[in-house]
Amino acid sequence: MPSAGVVIIGNEILSGKFADENSPWLVARLRQLGCDLFRVAVIADTLDDIAAEVRAQSRRYDWVFTTGGVGPTHDDVTFAGVAQAFDIPLLHHPELVAILQRKLGDACNTAALRMAEVPQGSALWWDGNVTFPLVVTRNVCIFPGVPSLLRLKFDRVAHRFAGTPVHSVRLRTSRQESEIAALLAEAVAKWPAVAIGSYPRLDEAPVHVIITLESRDNQALVLCEAFLRAGGLADAR
Repeated sequence: MPSAGVVIIGNEILSGKFADENSPWLVARLRQLGCDLFRVAVIADTLDDIAAEVRAQSRRYDWVFTTGGVGPTHDDVTFAGVAQAFDIPLLHHPELVAILQRKLGDACNTAALRMAEVPQGSALWWDGNVTFPLVVTRNVCIFPGVPSLLRLKFDRVAHRFAGTPVHSVRLRTSRQESEIAALLAEAVAKWPAVAIGSYPRLDEAPVHVIITLESRDNQALVLCEAFLRAGGLADAR
């Protein structure tokens, strides 16, 4: 299946001035698509941090999604950070320059044109009805940080990242984890294609444990679920 990493860029997230809305949304959306997410990093608006994180994720995963730092102000350095990650220069992309000049007219100043200065060799994805394309450098998709814009742009290109969706089931029990550990271990051994998670809910009454089953192999999921139900687990409410 396609693999992915996410890089959330912004001092405003690390300082707590704004809550991160993008990574929870991307986590859920990638799961729907069947694209396996392995890492989410939240980093500062600094060139070295962006370059190091993007470089590392690009080597490990099929796709890297960055969010934030693509505007016209001094702290918008994501394009430069991605360029540094691959040791390539920043260049004004003629098509982006033309778009900005057409949209902004006399307001298209030096600051605005920073949004057209992208890593050399970047592709422009025009999927769907968008007024400004997504900039993609190698396997790095560079998204805006504004949640509404991120979602709009991501949904237009989501088909490019699709794999086989994961099926899931939730069960619950009032028994303690120590009481069901052997049952879960047996299920893991019998159905290795099923990922099993155990999550105590200590702050809810009555106290209980949620058991999650996830797999791309639906037959294995059905058999594993039946086995655990026979062992005393029930539907999660």
